[in-house]
Amino acid sequence: MDFKNKKVLVIGAGISGRSAIEVLLPRGAEVSVCDKKDREELLHCIPENLASRIKIFDFYPEVRKGDFDLLVLSPGVKLDIPPVIQAINLKIPVIGEVELAYLIKSPQTEIYAITGTNGKTTTTTLLHEILTAAGKPSIAGGNIGVALTSLVGKKPTGIISAEISSFQLETINTFRPHICGLLNITPDHMDRHKTMENYIETKAKIFSNQKAEDFAVFNYEDLTVRELSSQCPGQVIFFSTERELESGAFIKDQTIKIRLDNQEQSICRLDETLLRGKHNQENILCAVAMASAAKIEPEYIAATLKAFAGVRHRMEEVMTVGGVLYINDSKGTNPESSIKAIECFDNPIVLIAGGRNKGSKFDFLAKSVKSRVKDLILLGEAKDEIKTSVMTAGFKNIHEVEDLPEAVVKASKLAEKGDVVLLSPACASWDMFDNYEQRGDMFCDIVHTLIDIEK
Repeated sequence: MDFKNKKVLVIGAGISGRSAIEVLLPRGAEVSVCDKKDREELLHCIPENLASRIKIFDFYPEVRKGDFDLLVLSPGVKLDIPPVIQAINLKIPVIGEVELAYLIKSPQTEIYAITGTNGKTTTTTLLHEILTAAGKPSIAGGNIGVALTSLVGKKPTGIISAEISSFQLETINTFRPHICGLLNITPDHMDRHKTMENYIETKAKIFSNQKAEDFAVFNYEDLTVRELSSQCPGQVIFFSTERELESGAFIKDQTIKIRLDNQEQSICRLDETLLRGKHNQENILCAVAMASAAKIEPEYIAATLKAFAGVRHRMEEVMTVGGVLYINDSKGTNPESSIKAIECFDNPIVLIAGGRNKGSKFDFLAKSVKSRVKDLILLGEAKDEIKTSVMTAGFKNIHEVEDLPEAVVKASKLAEKGDVVLLSPACASWDMFDNYEQRGDMFCDIVHTLIDIEK
């Protein structure tokens, strides 16, 4: 797509918006940016070398015919805001930053994309590490924290391992990964997608533009994902944690195996891997299947699995203090993710949960808490909702606190030697923090101060 002299409105001045501006200006576009931040905050967000070359609105400008030729949305921007509705009514193209990245990428750059409700970051990072171990020029980004537009400029040839969220998939038109993976689909972001049907339909867009020469990896044990595979125009590969597959990635006799084109190869034993929990077996098998579709040799896959300990803020072992293991799972931003975290441990658990609800129900989390959690510490906007659910399930060891520092100190007093203190909020962080990373960092910092208290 030729952007020369095109009048482009970028909505959102965060990481994705700034990256979009950076790639549009050199291509001759006339760029405007808008955000609901006040002007001083906006100017602080946008580097001076960019701000001097664009129009900046600290409000949503009216979109009229002739004003703009294209709107580029950041993932956090909803599709029901006035400028988007106005553009759609005027038949002005509306795309997201991920679609923009695909439009400007070099034909020599391949995108391997991963989506799902849970496990995206771990699987994306693991796949990138496998590709790197095999000597493939690879870089990771997307929803993982580095905008895809900034990566396509840095990687004119090679592979981008991309985490793609449902928010990003909402605004794609031609985005087509050569290999993609769909890990799982459970209720999440209902405050935005409104219905489960809309959410599922959005996730399915990850493979909608694929062709016969492309590959899509599906979780056989997730019935929603399995059913979606019938719509895939590419070559389907399944993975399963529960059964041996005629074709795909699976576990047999505690060994990770891949069977493609009637050839079976053993990767490594499951107990040789460092990732903990059943959900991480899904992440491993998805990465194995995607790497195998990319013709990566088993020895490189095995070496990476034996060395990869996970990503920050997802089941991150912070340290052991007084015989108590502290786990940072701040990335557990929905109930399903937190349930999987809880299921990783046979030890008694002191769980820290709560934050901003994204439209989720907490009934299944409550059942998991009742069966596996010793004490529950609640904070944030959703603490009353969670409290109601766990009390209905018959759980009573509930402690309410005002903030995270109080929660960690309380947990340290409740936990005994051999226990696990698990931060897995089951909620977004936005009521108290800018993001889950900030929440996880604070948790880790506070845990490290416990050493001094212990002394």
